[in-house]
Amino acid sequence: MSDTDRRADDSAFEAVHAHPDGEATVARHALTAAEYGFDGVVVRNHGDAPAEFDADEIAEQYGVEVVEGVEIRAEDPSRASGFVGNHRRSKTVVAVHGGTPAINRFAVEQSAVDVLAHPMTGDGDVNHVLAKAAADNGVRFEFSFERVLRADGGRRVQAIRDLRKLREIVETYDAPYVVSADPRSHLQFRAPRDLAAVGEVLGFDAEQVRAGLAEWGRIAERNRRLASDAFVEPGVYRVSADDAGDEEASPDSDDR
Repeated sequence: MSDTDRRADDSAFEAVHAHPDGEATVARHALTAAEYGFDGVVVRNHGDAPAEFDADEIAEQYGVEVVEGVEIRAEDPSRASGFVGNHRRSKTVVAVHGGTPAINRFAVEQSAVDVLAHPMTGDGDVNHVLAKAAADNGVRFEFSFERVLRADGGRRVQAIRDLRKLREIVETYDAPYVVSADPRSHLQFRAPRDLAAVGEVLGFDAEQVRAGLAEWGRIAERNRRLASDAFVEPGVYRVSADDAGDEEASPDSDDR
């Protein structure tokens, strides 16, 4: 699986659920992220349980980037579509909570969606049609290691089987992806090297897992750039006279 074009740098981000959607505050998650060697956290609370926090203040205090995101949870695509529209302008990272065929298909067909979270949970599944759509629209599949790390017995075996299948499809169709332990508490954090070890069970190598952790940061960087006044259209940005002699430039072919 090629990760060269997906990784902006070697940074590592974790995507967390904070209080009231999780057990730890954003600040506690950030402190733990710093202790475990992460460069940032994406706060991905579900839309009906937003966290209250000052991202800049926490980032300055703990030395990690704090990204405001959302994980949209909806019963059907029509509701999900409305929620995506509501959150896209205010949240830096927009994920859709998958787990049903209808929601999974909806998410990968929307270029406004950054991540399809938990695509293999519940009744969810991924096939070549969804993988091609995700690749076309730049929607990242999430490899959530949550059940592998925190389930046991048959549930853990099934989680490993599901994620191995997802990895094979993502590899075959070169679909984009992110990796997360999906912690709801600071006690559920795992260091990047530990997540790499889990990834090896699924058929990843360490660099591929690292690329999946870095992708969260790359999404945030890209979306902030698109939201800036400099953005003209996909691949085209205004630059100042100090930066270039031309009025417009196109530094990133990944913009959609």
